[in-house]
Amino acid sequence: MSKKAVSPLRDAETRGLKFEILADELRRGILAGTWTAGQKLPTEQQLATETGLSLTTVRRAFDDLVAQGVVVRRQGAGSFVASAPRREERVRRRVGVLLPDTQLYYPRVLQGIDESLSSVGASLQLATYRYDQALEDRSIEHLLDAGVEGMLLVPTLTGIEDPVGRAQSLMELPVPVVLLERSLIDSGSGDRTEHVCSDHQGGAYDAVRHLVKLGHERIALLTRDRTPTAPAVVLGYRRAVADLDLPTGLEFAQRKQEWEEHRAGNALDQVREFGATAALVFGDREAILLEAAARRRGLSVPDDLALVSYDDETADLAEVPLTAVSPPKYRIGRMAADVLIRRLIERDDCPLHQIRLRPRIVVRRSCGAITD
Repeated sequence: MSKKAVSPLRDAETRGLKFEILADELRRGILAGTWTAGQKLPTEQQLATETGLSLTTVRRAFDDLVAQGVVVRRQGAGSFVASAPRREERVRRRVGVLLPDTQLYYPRVLQGIDESLSSVGASLQLATYRYDQALEDRSIEHLLDAGVEGMLLVPTLTGIEDPVGRAQSLMELPVPVVLLERSLIDSGSGDRTEHVCSDHQGGAYDAVRHLVKLGHERIALLTRDRTPTAPAVVLGYRRAVADLDLPTGLEFAQRKQEWEEHRAGNALDQVREFGATAALVFGDREAILLEAAARRRGLSVPDDLALVSYDDETADLAEVPLTAVSPPKYRIGRMAADVLIRRLIERDDCPLHQIRLRPRIVVRRSCGAITD
């Protein structure tokens, strides 16, 4: 990033939060020495012109940096790099990050984590456990042995005998822990985990409501079982069906290995037996296979069957691009890292964070809301 330009802000997931992205870029420039202590920064008007952002957005970015002690304003003179960063930004912290894998869903989460940690001079140490709980435990021990000061974990909390006990044991580790995309489902006030999650129930609810607004009443739910996200998607779907007074009993689940091209017809047969005109499908791969099965049967998407997929990783690559529920992956990673850094700074003075971000619906052709 040069002194005369800030890179374009085009991340679709961060619409409405562009001031934070601009603040991050300016902060990284300061840390990299593009602007040194005491040096004047470009004016708000200059940055607005160079980035194409509104003056209000640029001003909010500067406000953010001023609040963090990175930038100081001088009346009538402009904005300058602070002569000394805050103590917490001078401390080089190392944070452990445990993910089940680094495929599809998690690269955007990891990007958010990395950008948050980098903005305060912290580093991350990454471990993956490939959905193997024994390896998960060893990886946590390895991170602790490596001397990390806090951990961001995506642990196994579904399909195990005692998820409450497991969550409690993680919160009792000798370093602060923030969970990503994991919490205790429907545990109410008994959940004492610190977590930042997508509101998958809300995402599924909004998908059903979207299809109802398009005129559909018989809406099927197709899932693969034994996945951490599916239970919340099912709960959200059922809540929407109840609230909107829709027909029940239109749910069908298969194991992941059964969702292959030659077996996708099973799911389509079930949808036809339900008499459904629309379906919410978890996730993108399964929805793409279902769409292909419909095409082989001479059915049209969305005319004969409207589809909404869940995850929005490859939904736009389908022959008929899929309308999809899109969890805010980047924001989940960034906010979780922000919470952990705040916990490391404030310790017991920091309130317990339990944050849920509602996914958005990305509308494409498969639901019928967009026509050629």
